[in-house]
Amino acid sequence: MTTPFPFTAVVGQDDLRLALLLNAVSPAVGGVLVRGEKGTAKSTAVRALSALLPEVAVVPGCRFSCDPAAPDPACPDGPHETGPGAQRPARMVELPVGASEDRLVGALDIERALAEGVKAFEPGLLADAHRGILYVDEVNLLHDHLVDLLLDAAAMGASYVEREGVSVRHAARFLLVGTMNPEEGELRPQLLDRFGLTVEVAASREPDQRVEVVRRRLAYDDDPEGFATRWADEESSVRARIIAARALLPSVRLGDGALRQIAATCAAFEVDGMRADIVMARTATALAAWAGRTDVLAEDVRQAALLALPHRRRRNPFDAPGLDENKLDETLEEFAEPEPEDDDPDPDGGPDGPGGGGQQPPEPDSDGPQGDDTGARPEAGEGGEPQPSGSGEQQPVRASEPFRTKALSVPGIGEGAAGRRSRARTEHGRTTGAKRPRGALTKLHLAATIQAAAPHQLARGRAGRGLVVRRDDLRQATREGREGNLVLFVVDASGSMAARQRMSAVKGAVLSLLLDAYQRRDKVGLVTFRGSAADVALPPTSSVDAAAVRLESLPTGGRTPLAAGLLKAHDVLRVERLRDPARRALVVLVTDGRATGGPEPVALAGRAARLFAADGIASVVVDCESGPVRLGLAGQLAGELEGTAVTLDELRADSIAGLVRDVQGNQGRSGSSSRRAA
Repeated sequence: MTTPFPFTAVVGQDDLRLALLLNAVSPAVGGVLVRGEKGTAKSTAVRALSALLPEVAVVPGCRFSCDPAAPDPACPDGPHETGPGAQRPARMVELPVGASEDRLVGALDIERALAEGVKAFEPGLLADAHRGILYVDEVNLLHDHLVDLLLDAAAMGASYVEREGVSVRHAARFLLVGTMNPEEGELRPQLLDRFGLTVEVAASREPDQRVEVVRRRLAYDDDPEGFATRWADEESSVRARIIAARALLPSVRLGDGALRQIAATCAAFEVDGMRADIVMARTATALAAWAGRTDVLAEDVRQAALLALPHRRRRNPFDAPGLDENKLDETLEEFAEPEPEDDDPDPDGGPDGPGGGGQQPPEPDSDGPQGDDTGARPEAGEGGEPQPSGSGEQQPVRASEPFRTKALSVPGIGEGAAGRRSRARTEHGRTTGAKRPRGALTKLHLAATIQAAAPHQLARGRAGRGLVVRRDDLRQATREGREGNLVLFVVDASGSMAARQRMSAVKGAVLSLLLDAYQRRDKVGLVTFRGSAADVALPPTSSVDAAAVRLESLPTGGRTPLAAGLLKAHDVLRVERLRDPARRALVVLVTDGRATGGPEPVALAGRAARLFAADGIASVVVDCESGPVRLGLAGQLAGELEGTAVTLDELRADSIAGLVRDVQGNQGRSGSSSRRAA
């Protein structure tokens, strides 16, 4: 087994180390979500934590790590008698992003359950992680059905495996730790809220600290065991401090004054629900125990807020997590508990204790998107006057307020990654039929299995009431659910689109569709065209907020190389089809349909559009043409694409009722004219 990098040898990353240690002191805090760029010791620190955790007592031979002092009465390996038990190190179990459902919750032998009535159960990762750490690297890429199972286990402290009326239950209480790179996409809000604390990590910009990181890493790679030995004393010291803090934790007093500060802080930052208050209270108590105190101070409440609230005050996936520290200090000071006059006057109950200490996880960015609009970027044009086609580059404009859209979907039935946009054959969803299983049976179709076994009962010598079932009789249920697609935005950023109000509305529409893509678990990409060429502003990615950032800074101006934009988009889809052949694409072309530059630009654009139709790629043209005189070029382009044209006004949810029907109806109708949603 590889010697892990010592926890105490990690350079810097004070916020990360503190959050992990607080959970080691008090697992009730609820885990840690670590957000940050690649190469910032996220995984290294998490894996090193397990070596610091105290050993746990378990029932000998129990596969579910029952506590011998209070064994689980429903344990599948039980019943157990109370006793001294055996000591073993705390486990850290890693959940791979591509794990199957059976690998996570365990597998039940359906054949033996039906034929013999035996609950033959093979425990999964949730059982292994009980009373330890469950670590998910790249947790934001975890499939939805695994997220649902994690949510259920975290909420109930138990895992249930159900197979056609046969069920197994076992305890599953674990410390959930996840790491993620925000550039690759965000977490579902439900899972995000399940993490007690969050920290933002980034590589140091201090040369001396970076030198020390490299020096320690090289020393570890040369001799892992020798390096770990040199840090053994520091590791033992931290381990002893964790044990002492755990012992002190029940004696820590959370006074009414601290509770009022916690409640006032959560109310001031308008976090949803009451989980934030509870997590802050547990974190503040753990901070006091870690410091060796039996009273929770204002500095503990402040640090608890900086760790527990940033990810809970986001209102949409484009909001950067963070906390306005000035507002936090004002709230804590306003609700500070007055000290008795005869006490030591030095502590003032204010927020200026050592709790900050460089341990604020996010770097403050004022108040994110909710700040004052007076700091907006300069906008193209003055007074909303349109800029002439072919004019020079204009400054980016701010997107208008996003709105709710109805779903666009790809016609037919796919087999892509689980999501919420288009119909697909999936492991989860409504049952549509049965088939012979290929490999392990995961979803039994009971009626089809009985129907297959029934004609053979006499030949198999059935004598009792039980049904004699053989492996050849088993039938796998086929199910239909939803998949996520690749939504590729192709945005016209030429001079004809550069009017201030017009481009603001266009960006607002694309931003609205990006929000919809986030909710439906799509990959997104962004191609823009202006001047004389087209650019891939964002290659296909799961990070919808990255697309929003690129959209916000999108400049406009110049000619309209429409054909170049379409060809670039077609090339992006061709490459992506090789990487992920199961994921189907939906192209959203945002343009007024004009094409300029080069010989016969309109005809060239038409030929490029017909490439999409020939490949059967679903497409929607968002018609941005405005003014009293309209040429209808976007509608003609939609006809070449064999897609649908919809205006900016029709894109709103209240006006788009027939759009999905139109998208599906127009696919495969070569040369058909585009129709607009009623």
